[in-house]
Amino acid sequence: MTRSQSAPQRVTRSLRLASTSPEVVLGDVDGNLQRIRVALQAAVARGAQLIVLPELATSGYVFTDRREAARASIARDHPGWVDLASALPPGVVAVVGYAERAGPQLFNTAAVLTRTRRIGDYRKAHLWGAEAALFERGPNAGTIFDTPLGRLGVAICYDNEFPEVPRRLALAGADILALPVNWPLIARPDGEQPAETIQAMAAARSSRLATVIADRSGTERGVAWTGGTAVIDEDGWVAALPDESGTALTTLTLRSPGDKSLPPHNDLFGDRRPELY
Repeated sequence: MTRSQSAPQRVTRSLRLASTSPEVVLGDVDGNLQRIRVALQAAVARGAQLIVLPELATSGYVFTDRREAARASIARDHPGWVDLASALPPGVVAVVGYAERAGPQLFNTAAVLTRTRRIGDYRKAHLWGAEAALFERGPNAGTIFDTPLGRLGVAICYDNEFPEVPRRLALAGADILALPVNWPLIARPDGEQPAETIQAMAAARSSRLATVIADRSGTERGVAWTGGTAVIDEDGWVAALPDESGTALTTLTLRSPGDKSLPPHNDLFGDRRPELY
């Protein structure tokens, strides 16, 4: 085979991805913001380029009622955001879950930050359990932000239980999925991964979409958390689990944006036949 006839070389790139779960104290917004800042600094010191924090990391999760949730909520112009952004070097992206106050409304939201700007905010669309009495539903089932690292898909916890969400984001061009979660611990057979992790692995594999999951650990008001923090690679395998600091950190080699090829004969998206589904 001549050089001109050879198969094209696959273009790849490497990214250092981290999901980290600092201690979250229910209602302690100032303390939580400080602990998030420390966690961001620690991940940055280890070379992380994308850092994902859990769902409602600034507030805690198990509220008794909407009034308590409102007291722990913050607006997009809260000064704490500037402090968190200052912990990020240029080019590093952080995703932080928080209880958002927007006038009289409350949302379960994730902020996407860099040092120099707030890229955007995603409001959770699918509310789990008692969340429906605390928060309004967001208008989009996951969303995509253009970041210095590429096109970042963001969804929150229960959103990912709907296979249409990660698939929609992948089809829309997401390169990576950031997934802040609070997964309540449920019974499972001995030796099995959490069901939510298995579902995230399957979604990542079916769309070749690396996924960075930040979950809580420990308990809050009697609710035990799964501790499902993980980084899942494009092939659907768990590439990193949390270390003793509560951080899952790894470098993944990712295909170039939009590359869903399965050599030598197939393409994951090109082979789709949506008219049959």
